[in-house]
Amino acid sequence: MNKMFAIVGMCGSGKSIASEYLENKGWTKIYFGGVTMKKLTEENLPITPENEKMMRNRLRKELGMDAYAKILIPEIKEAIKHNNVVLDGVYSWDEVKELSNEFKDNLTIISIVVDKQLRYQRLGVRKIRPLNIKQAIDRDISEIENLAKGGPIGYADYYIFNNGTIPEYYERLEEIIRKKDNNEKND
Repeated sequence: MNKMFAIVGMCGSGKSIASEYLENKGWTKIYFGGVTMKKLTEENLPITPENEKMMRNRLRKELGMDAYAKILIPEIKEAIKHNNVVLDGVYSWDEVKELSNEFKDNLTIISIVVDKQLRYQRLGVRKIRPLNIKQAIDRDISEIENLAKGGPIGYADYYIFNNGTIPEYYERLEEIIRKKDNNEKND
């Protein structure tokens, strides 16, 4: 059976690093944030932190807190038939519940954790959609209060502490892959 990893964490924790690493190893990446970008593009709205927040809130108001999982489940089902899958950016507790109900024991949650001040520093200098400290704090608070983002982080099967180097990060990710491979052999 193909593996499915859901990568969770606060904004700027390094979720994309894990997703890109797995994608480069041949996994199929499904980017939850891509739904937001697609909807903004369809409505000819500029991609800004304010518009992203507005669209995330609107989709969840219209479809429920598990909106992104509901939208992407058909794509995930098709992808998992053919390949290992990495889900980049699962946000809400309801999304985790929906994915767990749909994919049962095939879903492994990996939480990326970083010291807050280091995360804010990294957000300020990242190339794609950088955030200043005020924007980062506002986004953190909004995601915790409105999206129940803490649940998936706290409920993770594995953790990667991303305060160190990229090689250390990759080694921990490889360790998780090996553990999953060993668990599947022992089942």
